[in-house]
Amino acid sequence: MRCKAVRSERVWPRPPPCSFGRPTYEDFCAVRPNRTDNPFTEVLNNTQKYVASTTLREPLPWRNSTLLKGDATEAVARLKAQLDKDLVVLGSGVLLQSLMRRNLVDEYVLQIHPLILGSGRRLFVDGGTFASLRLVDTKTTSTGVVIATYQPTGRPGAVEADRSSTAAV
Repeated sequence: MRCKAVRSERVWPRPPPCSFGRPTYEDFCAVRPNRTDNPFTEVLNNTQKYVASTTLREPLPWRNSTLLKGDATEAVARLKAQLDKDLVVLGSGVLLQSLMRRNLVDEYVLQIHPLILGSGRRLFVDGGTFASLRLVDTKTTSTGVVIATYQPTGRPGAVEADRSSTAAV
């Protein structure tokens, strides 16, 4: 099983289970289950969802949602060992950072939109886990969104060398 980090929405022919941190789950749950103007709604409603939270309690309100028990990183590691298909992390930056620290992310699918917000949450935070990545696929949509797929190279030390050589760029 591969653990994928997906920064934005992506439609799959056969959707894999998804994992969310509490804030992202609550944001999606407040909007997605009842939207009728988006085909992604049906996909998410019918997809198994695993939720990392120490404050939410079962039963969770969104269909096909399961609360991960105990430490979220350990729970995802157990899921990785049990599932025979991908597990996708949608958004959920805090959860993603904890998975990165344990080398549990096998692939990053990042969507780069032609829009500059000027502020907002960062996926890769200052002082966060370093990872050396290799670009394995890229696609550009008709609206200019670039979908870049990266895999870790397994050489975290290479990032430090790269950072020092490009710091002035």
